[in-house]
Amino acid sequence: MQLPTHLLPVLVLLSAQPLGRALVPGPCKSPIETQCNFLCDCTDCSDEAQCGYSRASPGLGTPVTCDFEQDNCGWQDISTSGYRWVRDRARAQPEGPVAHTDHTQGTDLGWYMGVGTHRGTEAAVAALRSPVLREAGPTCELRLWYHAVSGDVAGLQLELTHSAETLTLWQSSGPWSSGWQELAVTTGRIPGDFRVTFSATRNATHKGAVALDDVEFWDCGLPTPQASCALAHHRCRNAACIEPHQLCDGEDNCGDRSDEDPLTCSHHTGTNFETGLGLWSHTEGPAWNLSTSGPKGSAWPRRDHSRNSAQGSFLVSTAKPGNPAVLLSPQLQASGSRNCSLIFYHYLHGSKDAHLELLLWMQGPGAPQAPVLLRHRHGELGAAWVRDQVDIRSAHPFRILLTGETGPGGIVGLDDLILSDHCTVIPETSACDPPNPTSPVGAPLSPQSSLQGSCEPGQLACGDLCVPPEQLCDFQPQCAQGEDERECGTTDFEAAAAGGWQDSSIGRLQWGRQEAQGIRATAGHFLSLQRAWGQLRAEARALTPVLGPSGPHCELHLAYYFHSHPRGFLALALVESGSRELVWQAPGDSSGAWTVVRVLLGAHRRPFQLELVALVDVEAPGLQGAGIDNVTMRDCSPTVTTETDREVTCNFEWGMCGWHLGHLTDVHWRRVESHSSGNDHTTGQGFFMLLDPAEPPARGRHANLLTGPQVPAVPEQCLSFWFQLHGPRIGTLRLAMQRDGEEEIQLWSGSGTHGNRWHQAWATLRHQLGPSSKYQLLFQGLRDGYDGIMALDDVTVRPGTCPAPQRCSFEESTCSFSTGGQGLWKRQNSASGTATKGPWADHTTETAQGHYMIVATSPDMLPQGHVASLTSEEHQPLLHPTCLTFWYHLSLRSPGTLRVRVEEGRQHQTLSISEHGGPAWRLGSMDVWAEQAWKVVFEAVAAGVEHSYVALDDILLQDGPCPQPGSCDFESGLCGWSQVAWPGLGGYSWDWSSGATPSRYSQPAMDHTLGTETGHFAFFETSVLGSGGRAAWLRSEPLPATKASCLRFWYHMGFPEHFYKGELRVLLVSTRGQLVAWAQGGQLRHQWLEAQVEVVSSEEFQVVFEATLSGQPVQGPIALDDIEYLPRQHCQWPAPSPEDTAVPMSVAAAVSGALVFLTLLVLLGLTGWCWLRKGGGWPFWRNRHSAAPGFDNILFNADQVTLPAAVTGDP
Repeated sequence: MQLPTHLLPVLVLLSAQPLGRALVPGPCKSPIETQCNFLCDCTDCSDEAQCGYSRASPGLGTPVTCDFEQDNCGWQDISTSGYRWVRDRARAQPEGPVAHTDHTQGTDLGWYMGVGTHRGTEAAVAALRSPVLREAGPTCELRLWYHAVSGDVAGLQLELTHSAETLTLWQSSGPWSSGWQELAVTTGRIPGDFRVTFSATRNATHKGAVALDDVEFWDCGLPTPQASCALAHHRCRNAACIEPHQLCDGEDNCGDRSDEDPLTCSHHTGTNFETGLGLWSHTEGPAWNLSTSGPKGSAWPRRDHSRNSAQGSFLVSTAKPGNPAVLLSPQLQASGSRNCSLIFYHYLHGSKDAHLELLLWMQGPGAPQAPVLLRHRHGELGAAWVRDQVDIRSAHPFRILLTGETGPGGIVGLDDLILSDHCTVIPETSACDPPNPTSPVGAPLSPQSSLQGSCEPGQLACGDLCVPPEQLCDFQPQCAQGEDERECGTTDFEAAAAGGWQDSSIGRLQWGRQEAQGIRATAGHFLSLQRAWGQLRAEARALTPVLGPSGPHCELHLAYYFHSHPRGFLALALVESGSRELVWQAPGDSSGAWTVVRVLLGAHRRPFQLELVALVDVEAPGLQGAGIDNVTMRDCSPTVTTETDREVTCNFEWGMCGWHLGHLTDVHWRRVESHSSGNDHTTGQGFFMLLDPAEPPARGRHANLLTGPQVPAVPEQCLSFWFQLHGPRIGTLRLAMQRDGEEEIQLWSGSGTHGNRWHQAWATLRHQLGPSSKYQLLFQGLRDGYDGIMALDDVTVRPGTCPAPQRCSFEESTCSFSTGGQGLWKRQNSASGTATKGPWADHTTETAQGHYMIVATSPDMLPQGHVASLTSEEHQPLLHPTCLTFWYHLSLRSPGTLRVRVEEGRQHQTLSISEHGGPAWRLGSMDVWAEQAWKVVFEAVAAGVEHSYVALDDILLQDGPCPQPGSCDFESGLCGWSQVAWPGLGGYSWDWSSGATPSRYSQPAMDHTLGTETGHFAFFETSVLGSGGRAAWLRSEPLPATKASCLRFWYHMGFPEHFYKGELRVLLVSTRGQLVAWAQGGQLRHQWLEAQVEVVSSEEFQVVFEATLSGQPVQGPIALDDIEYLPRQHCQWPAPSPEDTAVPMSVAAAVSGALVFLTLLVLLGLTGWCWLRKGGGWPFWRNRHSAAPGFDNILFNADQVTLPAAVTGDP
């Protein structure tokens, strides 16, 4: 039960208390007994380093944390098999990470401790143990986040070992929800040294992938010695100070047990149930049972409170609702003007239907007949012993009644009942029957407490209806008077039921109904923040009953006041599937006046709950406080519709039209206005939909933007939209359609960067008309990349089919290509095990999962001379010359001829490709001129060769004429150059932009081709590489073997002057290996520079531009423009200019430079001689793969690469 991540700093600051112990100036050597005790004894907190956390607590009440971002914080793997814990992150495991993101950052850049899938068959345990920790206080709580997939792990366990015993703090065998799950356990007071161990168990059927992150120790430090104590505070023997209510409360708050000294507490009467019930007694009916640690895996307490031991005793009740167990105190004298206080520790866990009530039963003449309810706890409070205190003033003798009941699987527990010195026991003279514990006075404040009649337990009776629990609070009334929706969050707090809101606080603050008074409100009641007796978490929490399902228009309206200066917060969270999402937070500068707000909740599955969370600095001067009133849930039924729901066409200028956010994950699209790093498409200054996959605190896998149910008016519609996919490692954008009762239909998808510009895409919607043929549209942004943005704008729907798309990767569909009557062309991937043998990977994703089109040209499938056609839909007329590019793959055995024909009426343009195949995809291109509508036809003409095929992928139309192979000015795109987002290099891609286009990444102000800010270039921002990113590749199409060719290009680099970090390299890559042909480090010149590389190769190869770092990340772009590959031409080296040769310098500088140069020559000579003596090659060689013999004889000469004649002969 953790606050949203960005609220935690507020809580940390608020809970901090000043240290009384003087910090030792560093460096310091603290005694061993003060190390790892959750407190800083040294100024630099070095005494708390590597103690299972990386940031030590600056004071009491603040957490010490390990997020594993820098190191393992002292946690060690103590496993005895190959099933072991390692510090890891998702990006380092491209084949299947333990978790796709860490919990701290919510991206694959962050680190966690993980134990991967183990291939063995024997059962094994992976154990991760903390360093030695010391002296945990009684309020100590351990919180962590774990990631486990049901079916992967046999069991998880958290243990604490100290000198006396090993305590099982938590144990589970699942099932576990998807994603990161929070675990919070209290340790209780642990004197001396102890360790914590988190372990995972695997067996033959459970392979055991688990991850652990964000380990936090909360409120674990003991109080430190003080020179003096505040007024009314108790001074311990060790000079620490504690609050008055902590004296004689059954907990070692001082740390030396002096606050629980028998002499000091001699007038208190405590019952710890170690030897029985003491002064307390049972009534007839269900009983409170004495117990010790219960069955493993149940909600039973694993320790008592008195001894914090599995051998300790306590009381438990499993009484069913409506028939509670009752514990009765002895008869006590009238307290008069003094308080008789009862301190007690309770435990409610395992059921949301658990109830614990404390009632005052006054006796004697004139006393009320019915018991008075003094305290009521309800619901799930976690596996913890929670402190409470009741102060009683009674003019009559009285007894105290404690009643407990719970739902299936739940436990209500009691321990350490302590009566204060003003509670005087009356000797028993006569017995009398206790009141009926099921009387309405003590009834829980929930809708289930209404009259049941003849209905089953848990059902609500209204008239002749019995409403089952799953239909309560579902925003669709079943009862005529709406009784089933009455206590479901909507309330003005005038009724005691409070709209079903229940306080679930376990700390020093709580939510409670209060009558309005003073200047803040008029007459009536509201929900206010109040002091409480709990000892655990500081914040106050209140929950609604289980709600849902809700519709997309669901809103919450409420009035609030909030004032906590200078620290504090008031927030509303949505609790769903074990996780919390912040949906609203009061501004930090709230004045304290009542304010009305509206909060969009949206569509959620059942069950979900709303939770109010607040914290104020009650010790600060002034009117510190928070209140809630007039809560209203509006339009929450899933059946609620509005006029705008049918507006699919939308430019987002005035709202979201019929589109709404999906709230099933915590990742959301946002409607934003044009800003410095992004403009909309409609006007350049308006609104658009944006998704930043790295925006905290999201942890979900995707964000959804969807319509409500739509009724089609025509059989075919064309949906067009404009999108952006921009960034060095952006994920996937998908468009899908969902028909009622059918599986989702994938219409379109795009992955990776498409350049820093808006692109248009189309998808044809095909419908079966009818009153029940409803459909929904869904744009889904996948978080499978975290550096970049996704954006949507100008969505339009019109009748009819769409024109042929300008881009097709075949990942989602055939893009409406027609395969003719024979249907010989097929869409497939190599991972599916289909019959047609083809390339092992597609061109788009370069994986076996990627799709492409293929036709088998073997004689049994396509006889020699026969033709298999693949025909596009009709394209619109072209206003400008256009380049049609496509990637093709031919089998090694000649499949025949691939003909590409552009049909414009009776005019045809034809390109024929007939060559031997190879291992690589090759680029084909042809210039297209078409003043009328036109189609493109791909024809495979078979040669009659067995086991042959032709494959196609990544068909693209780009403005402008086709460039020469290996050349590009980047004005229309990347030409034939491909971004290679290889996982082994970090998964980064080069991008494409212009200086005038807003971008969040630094880039050149103008290009080289046009010399203006509207010109385009390829670029890469090296700062995104991070500590684990290696490089980004920009790769050419395959180029034929050559005896002499020249590669010219212009590059732009800009790094801070004293941070020589970035580097641009030119690699030559072939089947025989790769080498560095040219390299240049970063420099602060901010201008375009020309470079040339002369290349010779005896086989087909590719040129790769690699952007990389040689040190820690630093902001600086590397850009490329005007790449020109000149086959069969030597580079023309320009003559040195006067500026290059006539550089003025002083004589002293010249002499010094000459001496340095001569010294370097001598050193280089000696180094080379030693290297040769050892049989090595020249150290300038850069052959990254030792298994690349084809490049062993490469020699370097300035910017030229020359292959000796012995290896450059024609094949």
